[in-house]
Parts: sequence; C-alpha cells; structure tokens
Amino acid sequence: MISRIDLRGDALPDGDALRDLLPRAEFDVEAALEKVRPICEDVHHRGSAAVIDWGEKFDGVRPESLRVPAKEIEKALADLDPAVRAALEESIARARRVHRDQRRAAVTTQVVPGGTVTEKWVPVDRVGLYVPGGRSVYPSSVVMNVVPAQEAGVTAVAVASPPQSEFDGLPHPTILAACALLGVDEVYAAGGAQAVAMFAYGTADCPQVDLVTGPGNIYVAAAKRLLKGRIGIDAEAGPTEIAILADATADPVHVAADLISQAEHDPLAAAVLVTDATELADAVERELAPQVAASKHVKDRIEPALAGRQSAIVLVDGLTEGLRVVDAYAAEHLEIQTADAVAVAQRVRNAGAIFVGPWSPVSLGDYCAGSNHVLPTGGCACHSSGLSVQSFLRGIHIVDYTRQALADVAHHVVTLAEAEDLPAHGAAIKARFEWKVPTE
Repeated sequence: MISRIDLRGDALPDGDALRDLLPRAEFDVEAALEKVRPICEDVHHRGSAAVIDWGEKFDGVRPESLRVPAKEIEKALADLDPAVRAALEESIARARRVHRDQRRAAVTTQVVPGGTVTEKWVPVDRVGLYVPGGRSVYPSSVVMNVVPAQEAGVTAVAVASPPQSEFDGLPHPTILAACALLGVDEVYAAGGAQAVAMFAYGTADCPQVDLVTGPGNIYVAAAKRLLKGRIGIDAEAGPTEIAILADATADPVHVAADLISQAEHDPLAAAVLVTDATELADAVERELAPQVAASKHVKDRIEPALAGRQSAIVLVDGLTEGLRVVDAYAAEHLEIQTADAVAVAQRVRNAGAIFVGPWSPVSLGDYCAGSNHVLPTGGCACHSSGLSVQSFLRGIHIVDYTRQALADVAHHVVTLAEAEDLPAHGAAIKARFEWKVPTE
C-alpha cells in the first residue's frame, strides 16, 4: 500500500541530492499556466459574464449572480447544524486568540540624535479569500483566511468559493454559514482560475482586490502565478502533505491514523513517515490496511495517495539523520512522535507547522488548535511561512531627520552617490546646504 525508501547505511547527501531521494507529488504549475491564461484573459475582457460562463463549464451550474444574496448567507447560518455551529465558533475563538497576539506595534529607532526611523504596519485595503469547494467542503478554510485578515485590520474582505449544482449555484451552505459567523457578507459563487482573475481584474460585481490568499487546485495555483504582480498572493498551494518523524516510542495506531487523515484529502496528497525503527515501520504498515478499509474515501483518494510516488516510509539510521531528512523535505505539516518530542521539535528548521507529541495531531491544527492551516507545500517551507496576520500587513518606514542630523551624514551620502555614479542623488543633499557639504 505504501512504498519504502531505505536511506540507512550510507552517508546522506546534502542539498538537492537529498531532496531528490524523497517522495514528492508531481504538481506542474508551469504546464497549467497555458490552460488558465485564456480563462484569465477572458475574465479581464468580459468580466462577470466570463466568470459565470467558465463556472458553468467547470462546475456544471450557472449561478443567477456572482454575488451571493445576503438572505442566502443568513439562511445558511439559520439552518446550520447546532453542533457544527458550536465547533466553528470554538475554532474561530481559538484562531482569534492566536492571531491577535501576532499583531505588530510600530517601532521607532533613534539612529542618531535628531534622526529616527519608524516602522509602522498598515493592513492591505482589500483582500480576496479563496475557499475550495471540490471534493470536500472547507468551512475551516474560511476561518483560517478570514480571522488573520480581520485581526490585521483589513476592512474589505471578499470570499469566493465555487458554485455547487446541488445548491442551485450557490457555494456550499456551510461555507456561507462560516462567513456569516465571521461577519463576512461579500461572498461570490466563483471558483478556479476565473475566481482569481475576478479578484485580480475586478468586475462589475466584484471590485479589484490587492491580495489573494487561500488554497486551491493546480489551476488556482497557476492563476496566482500568472497574476502575481497585479495582485499579491500568499503562496501557490499544492497538494497537502504530512511528514511524521517517529522512533520506537511512537504508537503505530496513531501514526497510521495520521497518515490516512491527510491522504483522504486528495489522491495527490502526500503521507511520509521518517523513522529509524524498522519495527515501527512494520507495525504501521500492518495498521494501515484495516484503518484504510474502515475509512470513507478509500478508492478515490486514500489508496491512490498512499500508493503514489509522493508517499513513503523512509528508513534512516538515527534521529540526527531523520532530522536532516525532514528538513530537506520541508513538510507542510510535520509531526514529531519521538522520545523528548519537545526538544526534537526545537531542532527542526523547515516545516510549515510542527505538531509535538502524540496529543497534537495534524487534525487538531486543521480545526481547533488556534494555529493556521494555510501552510506552504511542495518544500516551500524552507523559505516561506504559513498564513498569518503578517500576510495582510505592509511594513512602512518613516524617516525623520533634523537639519543637523542630515548635515552630520551628508558627506557619506554624497560619497556613496558618486560611487554609484548617481550625482543627482548627491546634489539633492548639497542643495540643502548651499552646495557645501559639511565635513567632520
């Protein structure tokens, strides 16, 4: 059901050589660019009509309008299962608690007497938040996108989610209910590349946004890449992935269950176990069979995900080698199920989020840990972070120097300007001192 990669015995290579040995899903965003380009160009030229046309082609339904009526959002909340509502409210409360502490205050540095630089943090004006609606419904993604945007101070928040044929061209009602709980009333029945293009170019129904965030399929990722620059983006999210670094102390029942939990997202989802314990690897394989058989999405998602090239059990000589492997893999979600897991987690450098010990599974982070589940995939955790309040803020430097503070450094500015053959830069300094540069 799941393959093995044996990296024991020989010294592990460095850099790309090690990364090339590790399992990874094929996710060719570049190839998808040419498929989304005509869609985005059509939306650019025809606006809302193009978004609706492409939605009908891909989602099999033609919504009456892109903007979801407020009464439908209110109705979705009124009809929501009370247990689901309570769970969403708890998820929102915990996410707010964590993200509120991410707010950044302005900091003023006195560089010299009379010379200060202040960095203030300003939220983007308007954001478009994408919520997938394909194989599953993701109200949790509404929470994970909206909460940090609101805590950052963004005032204009728009949500797009694909129209659903079984709900008369509206997004899934649980998505709408989550929006209602968060106070978001600007929701669009739009999915895929056409939704990203709608946000980027603006239409008669939807004003242009400054930033687009949220996960999606390969076509959403390709549209983000194509339109980056016109809009800001959080990341080009790929298939979800879990890596588990475990030793002989780990419970194979827990490990197998956690691998399956991510495999049920998508047939391209990655499930990777890194261990120095052959007995654990054997026990996990034995556990996978009955747990998979008892799961819901076996044939269409879980089995192809676990059997795919992106999933494997990786055998290593010891914990040090295991840490090298998980750092090279840079997983979206990394669980540490080892002895002294807290200390081991502190040694990890590359991961979207780290889940420590047997009682912090990835499923907790997906819903109710308070952390954000919109995380870098495909190895991007080695250079990128997950979605946070910072994703919606811009740092602006405010420079405030007195005449004397400028005079004290003027000769250095002029010298550097002339070294770069930019004499007008130096002249802008000289003009303030009657063309005479003060000397020390």
